[in-house]
Amino acid sequence: MSAGIDLDNVCCDFGSFRAVDHVNVSIQPGEFFSFLGPSGCGKTTILRMISGFTEPTEGVIRIGGKDQRGQRPNQRPTALIFQNLALFPLMPIWENIAFGLEVRGVDKATRRKRAEELLALVDLHDSADKMVSQLSGGQKQRVAIARALAVEPAVMLLDEPLSALDLKLRQHMRAELRAIQKRTGVTFIYITHDQGEALAMSDRVGVMSQGRLQQVANPRDIYNNPVNGFVASFVGENNILGGDVQNRAEGMASIATPIGTFRARLADAAEGKLKLYVRPEHMVLQAAPGAENSVPVTLTEVAFEGNFVSVHAVTTNGTTLVAELRNDGSTPIPASGAQMHMAFDARHSSILPDSANAGA
Repeated sequence: MSAGIDLDNVCCDFGSFRAVDHVNVSIQPGEFFSFLGPSGCGKTTILRMISGFTEPTEGVIRIGGKDQRGQRPNQRPTALIFQNLALFPLMPIWENIAFGLEVRGVDKATRRKRAEELLALVDLHDSADKMVSQLSGGQKQRVAIARALAVEPAVMLLDEPLSALDLKLRQHMRAELRAIQKRTGVTFIYITHDQGEALAMSDRVGVMSQGRLQQVANPRDIYNNPVNGFVASFVGENNILGGDVQNRAEGMASIATPIGTFRARLADAAEGKLKLYVRPEHMVLQAAPGAENSVPVTLTEVAFEGNFVSVHAVTTNGTTLVAELRNDGSTPIPASGAQMHMAFDARHSSILPDSANAGA
């Protein structure tokens, strides 16, 4: 069984500091939902409120439609996996997994059977009698997940569980976690500051800044259609240019910047200070000026990075622009010092509010 979670106008204060500021979101049963944001943005506080270790100052949290006010952590249908995993080093793996069942008075034979079922689920069939010290980092991660699943939670809460692993193992465990979530159907709520993790695993992502939820959407929309400058900058790289917006019409506008006037998509209800955002992979290099959104540049650095080539360039006024070219053999790689033009498609660029609170 899985359960949905509703956060209704939730706030959390620590003295005069507001860690979570009027967050509203509904997470569907069986969904893999990630809260993504920098350190101190309030995402872990949200996890602690859902699990019952911290009480909201304002608002209501519902799990499976039930108001959780007054419900202690052990009374909630949740299981929490911490960054340090907190496995018991003197217990064999099967006893680690079955510990929650032992606390509930389940007999040893039933505990062992359930532990072995869960070890099979996380692809550790032959590890029941091993000790924690005999496992790799990724295997320990899977044991922590199996232990959490043993008590049959409706909601699994994961607080940056991959942060201590090396890059290749983190990438492998992303796929493992997503596969386990799909097999069990349990609602996963995942906390991370790593955009790659959030985009690769999640059904939807909530991007947070300064205690406020900036945008909730599927990973493609978060990346391709950010609602403001904070989301655009935090999720991926961008060329960013300030300027004056003109000629608004049908979701498009022109923006006059220090290096030229460009046309781009205009964010809904975009007001106040606005900037142009263009991702490096949407920049192209041309020998001659393009019909639209083109600027002359001098290439200053050409860096080979395996699957793509990163090209840095400067305009006549010294503004730096970056393009990423796919290393697929279809485009000749230019040399540093070359005089070229950088251009981009208006449909692949955005004019967005600069404020991190805009669009929240």
